[in-house]
Parts: sequence; C-alpha cells; structure tokens
Amino acid sequence: MDLRESIQELVDYCVRCGLIGMEDRVWAYNTALECAGVKRPAPNGGWVLGGTQADGNFDLETALLAIGNVAVVAGAEEDTASGRDRVAMRVMGALMPKPSEVAARFRALLAAGNPRGATDGFYEMCCDAGYVRRAAIARNVKWKTATEWGDLEITINLSKPEKDPRGIAAAGAVPADGEKYPACQLCIENEGYPGRAAAAAGGSHPARQNLRIVPIELVGECWGLQYSPYAYFNEHCIAMSARHRPMHIDRDALKHLLDFVDLLPHYFIGSNADLPIVGGSILSHDHYQGGDHVFPMMRAEVAQTFAMQGFPSVKGEVLLWPLSVLRLQSGDRSKLLEACAHVIDAWRGWSDEAVGVRAHDADGTPHNTVTPVVRRAGVGYEAYLALRCNVTSEQNPLGDFHPHAQWHHIKRENIGLIEVMGLAILPARLVRELGAVKEYLLAGDFSGLDTDGLSASHAAWARELAVAHPELSLDNVDAILREGVGQVFGHVLEDAGVFKWDEGGRVAQQRFVDAL
Repeated sequence: MDLRESIQELVDYCVRCGLIGMEDRVWAYNTALECAGVKRPAPNGGWVLGGTQADGNFDLETALLAIGNVAVVAGAEEDTASGRDRVAMRVMGALMPKPSEVAARFRALLAAGNPRGATDGFYEMCCDAGYVRRAAIARNVKWKTATEWGDLEITINLSKPEKDPRGIAAAGAVPADGEKYPACQLCIENEGYPGRAAAAAGGSHPARQNLRIVPIELVGECWGLQYSPYAYFNEHCIAMSARHRPMHIDRDALKHLLDFVDLLPHYFIGSNADLPIVGGSILSHDHYQGGDHVFPMMRAEVAQTFAMQGFPSVKGEVLLWPLSVLRLQSGDRSKLLEACAHVIDAWRGWSDEAVGVRAHDADGTPHNTVTPVVRRAGVGYEAYLALRCNVTSEQNPLGDFHPHAQWHHIKRENIGLIEVMGLAILPARLVRELGAVKEYLLAGDFSGLDTDGLSASHAAWARELAVAHPELSLDNVDAILREGVGQVFGHVLEDAGVFKWDEGGRVAQQRFVDAL
C-alpha cells in the first residue's frame, strides 16, 4: 500500500466511523501528509470529488504503519517501532474529535439518563481512533480452564509491543535529571502528549495524541476516565485522580468506588492493593480499574455467611475462592461503606502467627491491606474485599502470599486486581516456551529438556504432564498444555490466599470473621 492509498483509505475510514465529517476529507489528507513529514503525493482527483469508498478489508494498523514508514524515510521520525507509533498516534490524534467535544457528548448522555450509551459511544470512539488497540488485543491467546474454583480465564499477553533493543540502549545513555513530564503514564497530562524517544531528555514516553479522557467527579474531586489501550477484558477502563498522588486504600477510596458505580452502574470498579508485592505495577498514582465484565471471582460459590455486629443491614459472605475474599452486600450505600471500612481497619491490624499473617514489623512497616472491588447488585451494592498480606521470608523472598517458586515458570509477577478476580495475565515468553515443551512432549524424548533455554524452567512440570497424560498426542497436546497452565494459575492464586482451604486456614479465617 503506497502513501496516497494509505491516507485516502484512512480518511475514508475516519469518515465512516464519524471521527471526522465529509467536508474534512481534503484537510485530513493534508494533515496526514504533515504528520508524515512530507508534502506530497497529491490525492487522486476522483477521490477528492467523490464520496467515501466501501469499507472493504481496511486495516488501520497497516495504513498507519505505511505512513510511519514514510515518516522514517523522510527523517521526520526515528527508525524504531516507537518512532513509527508516534507518527500513527500523531495522525489519529488530529483526525478525531477534540477532548471538549468528547466530554460534551459523554456528559449529555449521562444527563439524559443513559450511562451505558455514554460509555458505548466513548469506548467505540477510542477503538476507532486506535487508542484501544483492537488488532493487537486480538493477538492475545485466551482460553478458560475448569478448576475446583470454577472456570479461570487465561490470557497470554501478546498485545503490548516488545521493547526495541535500540531504544533500551539509548535510554541507558540518558542522564536521569530534569523535569519528568508527564509524571507517569496515568497522569491526565498525557492527553495529547506527543511522546518522546528513549534518547530524549526524560527518557522514553509513549505518544498519546489520540488519548481522550472524560472528566468525572468522585467525592467532589476531579478524576479522569479513559480506556486501557491493551484491554484485558470488555471495556477495560481506568479512573485516575487528576492529582499525581500515591494510591491508598481507605474510607475515601471506598467512597470513590461507590461514586463510580453510582455514575456508571453497569460497570464494576476496583483497586489494586496499596502495598508493594501484593499491589499492581503502578502505586505512585491514585487510580482504579473497571469495565463491563463478570469475573470468575464474582461467580464463586458462597462457603459461609456471616453477620457483623452493628451492621444488621449488611450481609457478609466468605467466597469459595483461592484468595481470601469477603463479599459484603447491602441496599444501603452508607452502611456498606461503614462495614467495608470496618473490615479494612480490622484487617490492617490483624496478626495471626499460626498462618504467617503479621500486620506490621516492629518498626511499624505495614503488611496488611485489601484489594477492593465494588459493583451494583440490583438496587443495592456489593463489595469484594480480598485480604492481602505482603510478608516475606527466607523461603519465599518475593512474598509468602505471592506465587511460589515452583510456579514461576508460568507466573512470577505480582497478583494484582485483575488476577485476584480470576483472569490470568501471563507473559508473552510462554508462547515460545510452551512451543518448545510441546515438541519434547510429542517426541517423548526429554534428554534436552533441562538444557534447552526455552524449556528448562518448565522441565519438572513437563515431566509431570507426560506422566499424568499417557494419552498425549498431536491432537490433544495443545489442550493438555492449556489445561496445565490454567491449573498452575489456580495454584498461584492459592499461594496468594492468606487463609488456606485446609483445617488450619479455616480455623484462622473464622477467628478473623468472629472478630468483626
């Protein structure tokens, strides 16, 4: 696809999606030329005078890549994947509605009592503009695995691009000084930011010209609502504070979550825990994640009901889930808030050496917190409070309630909000590594399993699979491997649970529930 064709088809696509109007076509064509750092070729005369072309098989990624390649040749951008991406975002940022227009449409639909319409329109626009990267997301490998905890959802994440070695090398030569702007990738100041190369002052930062953030109010504060570019579930959104401040799970955080589901009652909303190891990857910026998805945790069976003194209108449930999760339900928002705050306060101060739970060190360093999730339930509310503890030990230096070493070949990273709810986000390396394991399994020859760099970490597990599945063949090996990975994820979640599903764990959990 040459530049002329790429831009013409891109402009027609933007018209079809409603990002621009018919009268914008020539302007849009010239704007794309400018973004590519060139002043020609001219568009086809017939195209200038005619209407939009049929949809056909237009591929947004391909068209933007062609424009990016031209920019590289023209010297307008560096010859890296990040450089081409900056061109793509520059183009799409110009060929879509301004933030004020997006916000106005969103607010109008909310005011008309149509919150689902507000999010539907906003999400579709973010997809059409290439901020939510549908084509990249489609490359993820996904399946479900039946376990004793229900059907867990597994994703091998292939959507995020690999880092360019040239970019990594350039980043290492950049002095770590000067203003860091934006302060992080969750700041609202990212909206429209042009991005910068790894060698630039301040280091690498992705382009965000096509990012649109809708202002929302939570507990009287200004927050922003955006969608995740690499969505892990349906309409994966992020609500972030307009202020760059650390995350903290407290009464105010719970109020934020409740305000959010009052504003958008068809979405759930949750937060990563606010301590290292058990928290997510970004603890420096106050934010939450939500969307339109029912997770395995939300479908979990109820192991036990309980009541809390002073909260007769709040129903408590212990979920049959590998992590230790309490679900609180009430039609009274204020009572649910108070009950949740009560549980969190109690857990922060809870120690039980019998099961390795320690509230804090002698120097006051805290270890206990929760991963909270809130959603509407009919006319009422329900809150999921996953109890978390980040203590470490010589045996488990990455965390006693963290994936243990025997599972690191599949999952070593933190168990954050999304995984707590039963959706695994696994590293892209697994595609090649599991492919190597597959070949050894099919060959029935494990002589090289332990020395092969791709399969070595999986050697013990692969042998267990071979013993457990004598029926293994070319027809079923992929299913067996996926089943095995899903079961490992179940074990990973069990490791993250503070109260295990054995006699000692049940007794310990009852001690905590009774104390509430």
